[in-house]
Amino acid sequence: MSTAGLLIIGNEILSGKVVDTNSPFLARELRSLGVDLERILTIPDVVETIAEEVRSFSAAYDYVFTSGGIGPTHDDVTMESVAAAFGKPSVVSDSLVERMERAVGKQLNPAMKKMAMLPEGAQVIDAGDLWFPVIVMENVHVFPGIPQLFEKKFHSIRDRFSGVPVKLTRIYVTRYESDIAEDLHGLLAEFPELMLGSYPRIGEPDYRVMLTLESRDDAYLERATRSLCERLTAAVIHRIE
Repeated sequence: MSTAGLLIIGNEILSGKVVDTNSPFLARELRSLGVDLERILTIPDVVETIAEEVRSFSAAYDYVFTSGGIGPTHDDVTMESVAAAFGKPSVVSDSLVERMERAVGKQLNPAMKKMAMLPEGAQVIDAGDLWFPVIVMENVHVFPGIPQLFEKKFHSIRDRFSGVPVKLTRIYVTRYESDIAEDLHGLLAEFPELMLGSYPRIGEPDYRVMLTLESRDDAYLERATRSLCERLTAAVIHRIE
């Protein structure tokens, strides 16, 4: 299966001034496409750190995504860092300068020109109606940190990522985890390839645990679900989704 890693870049995330919502968004989207997001790492706006992690992630995963640090200010160092990760110089993209000048209707000031500095050899992907394209360096996809832009850019190129989607069944039960633990152990012994999650809920009047059963094989998931229902009995199951 295709794999992915996500680098969340920004001191504002590490300091708690801004809450990261791009991670759960990307996790859900990649899951629906059948791409396994295997690691999420949050790092500061430090060129050496970003370059090191980009290089490591690029070698470890099929797809790498970065979030944050591509604006016009002093702490926007992601492009520079990606270039350093691959040993490439940062160069002005004339096509990107022209595109940005058309969008803003005037010549770019020095701060805006900084956004046109790309790693040499980077791919510029037209993202539909977005004035700033998606930048890809080898298998690294550089995204903005602003959630609305991150999401819109991902949707514009989501067809580039594919795998075998994971199917999900949720079962809500009225017993505590300790009451059903042996049933879950038995289920995994019978279906070792099943991805099984158990999540206690506090304050829910109708159920105490949400169980998630996941598989890329519809028939396998159906058999596992049926087996678990037989183990728990109808009296324990509040509902199935």
